[in-house]
Parts: sequence; structure tokens; C-alpha cells
Amino acid sequence: MSRHTEISLSEASGWRTPANLLILMVAGNAIAFSTWSALLNNFAIEAASFTGKEIGILQSVREIPGFLAFTAIFLYFVWREQTFAVLSLALCGLGTAITGFFPTAMGFYITTFIMSAGFHYFETVNQSLALQWLPKAEAPRQLGRIIAAGSFATIAAYALIFLTWKLLELDFSSVYLAGGGVTMLIALLAWFGFSKFREDVPQRKHLLMRKRYWLYYALTFMSGARRQIFIVFAGFMMVEKFGFSVAAITGLFLANAVFNMWVAPKIGNLIIRLGERRMLMLEYIGLIGVFLAYAFVQNPWIAAGLYLVDHAFFAMAIAMKTYFQKIADPSDIAPTAGVAFTINHIAAVVIPVLFGLMWLQHPSWVFLAGAAMACVSLLLSLLIPRDPREGNETLLNRASAAVATPAE
Repeated sequence: MSRHTEISLSEASGWRTPANLLILMVAGNAIAFSTWSALLNNFAIEAASFTGKEIGILQSVREIPGFLAFTAIFLYFVWREQTFAVLSLALCGLGTAITGFFPTAMGFYITTFIMSAGFHYFETVNQSLALQWLPKAEAPRQLGRIIAAGSFATIAAYALIFLTWKLLELDFSSVYLAGGGVTMLIALLAWFGFSKFREDVPQRKHLLMRKRYWLYYALTFMSGARRQIFIVFAGFMMVEKFGFSVAAITGLFLANAVFNMWVAPKIGNLIIRLGERRMLMLEYIGLIGVFLAYAFVQNPWIAAGLYLVDHAFFAMAIAMKTYFQKIADPSDIAPTAGVAFTINHIAAVVIPVLFGLMWLQHPSWVFLAGAAMACVSLLLSLLIPRDPREGNETLLNRASAAVATPAE
């Protein structure tokens, strides 16, 4: 079946299914980003002569496309979502592939922006397509498989770099070119190897924020805030407080990916059994414990274990996505995905700077603040109904209906 054949989701057969296309593209995105991030600090210092000032600017540049993810909705006037996803994947690969050829501060900023634009646009469109293409009953399980595929690709990238860097005497440009090149080849396979899947429900092509989605927006914002604490400060603590070497940090990343590949499909199955409300409550209760432990941990092995557990909770965020899938008007999924991704990245603009100052005063305060954020998320999750659906988005809807009934 040719790439230019347009078929409905139900007509897909064999290995060329929408779910397998999502798995393939997520793996490609993970390869490019894992290659970029694995060499980030070494390339910045050894090749581009970065100091703390430049690395801070670089991280801000990297987050700009995530904050601007809502602009994806305007690009849907130019490309359909599936096409835009493949182009974004190729852009991420391109940005990674050319990074090593520009070992200057400005060159690294520009290539980082290109990589990040592709990465964040792909993540935005991928979330939208997953919620449109995957049946509600199977979405948690399928999303778990997709996360596992991304973790496997991350493992492959880290392992190949770890095993071949010294053995083959590689340099930065060759590794970046290889990682980005593989992602671009995967984009070509996604383009030519799969048919165009016809939208079951046409998507609105304008920005929107609906009042009835407020709980999803709030949970998304809090998720982005706690993610920044993990990304920016958890790994930093491993190096500063416990003296983890480059090899130890790489090993921790590998263990993280292996653990996530195993646990993500199981979490998807649990969401089907327990429901979104219970799974999100479990996530936030666990996070409160993890952040409190981070604040006072003194043993490096316990700290490493906490790091693995903390990262596993990312997979539980599947429940937040499937909660939205159940309450959303099907035509709202694409525009809301872009808005939600921007909301998720608001914290990325503020937390690294403000909490960095807090870290200078006392590192434990950062993690105590994270525990407080998890408490807020837990309170919000209590408002999720056991049977979320359109018209029954929060328990407050039910309470309002109960109050209004006697007056009718």
C-alpha cells in the first residue's frame, strides 16, 4: 500500500498500523534526543568552551520551543498532523546531526534550537495523534508500549555511545551525525512506509481553552513544575552531593531506561484496571514520599533508587492523558494538545532560575517545595470522577448538578 494512499484507522492492517507508526516515531525521537543529551555537557565544555553562563543560556534556548508549542495549531493549516509529525521528527534529527559541526556558543545555540523545535513539535503532535488514533479502552496499554519503545531506543543510544566512544575513538561530530542520521532515516520510513490515516473526527484549527478542561490544565501545569525539579536538580544532586562520575551518571540513565521499559506497559494495564483517579492519586502520594526522601537522603545508593522510582512516576502521567481523552470533545484534541504542552512548559521558564537561587541557600528546600507541589496535585486528583467523560469532567460538576436538581 503506497504512502500516498489515504485510509481510515480501521482499514490499517499488518504491521503498518497507527500504533506501530507512533512507536516507530517515538523511538526515532528518543534516539536523537538521547544522543544530544548524552554528549551535552562534554561537548559544551570540551568543544564549545562553555561556562555556567553559556550552559544556562543554552537550557533557556532549549525550552523556548516547548513554551511555543501552541503555535503548532497554526501549522496545521499547512500540513495535516501526520505529515507535521514526520517533518518534526526529521527536524529533530537534523538539529542533532549537525550539532558537532558547530563547536561555538552561537552554533550550539542555533543547532539546539533546531533540535528542540523538532523535538517539542513532535511531542505535541504525537500526543494529539495518540489520543485520536488509540481506542479509549486500549489507550493506557498502548501508551505504555509507546513509552517502553522510547525507553528501548534511549537504552540503545546510550549503550552504543558508552561502548563505542573509546573503542572506536569517536569524536563529537561523528556521534551526533550518526544519532541524528538514524532519526532522519526513521522519518523517511515513517513517510514512505505508512499510509496516510484519515481523521475520524476533523480537528479544530484554532486556539481554544475550555472552562470544563480546567482540571486537566491544572494537573498539566503541576506536572511540568515537578518535572523541572527532577530534570534540573535531582541529577545535579547526584553529582554535587554524592560525587557521581560521568560513568556513574550514564549507568544511572541506562538503569532508568531499562526500568521504565519494563514498568511502563504494566502501568498502562493498571490504569485500565484501577482508573485514572486512583492511579494519579497513587502517583502523587508516591511523589510526596520521594521528594521528602530527596530532601534528607544521605546514602548515594538510596538516592539512586529514589531517582529510578521518581522517573517511573513519569509513566503514570499516562493517566492524565487518558483522563483528557475521556472528557474531551474529539475535535478539541489537536488544539488542546498544543495549549497543554505550553502550559506544561510555563514552569520551565521560572523554576530553574528561582529554585536555583533556593538551592544556593539550602538544597533540601527545593525538594520540600516539590513535596508541596505533589500535595497540591494530590488534592486536584481527588476531583477526578471515577467515570470521567464529557459532561462529567470533575466531581464539582456532580456536586453542582445535585444542588441544581431540587430547584428545577
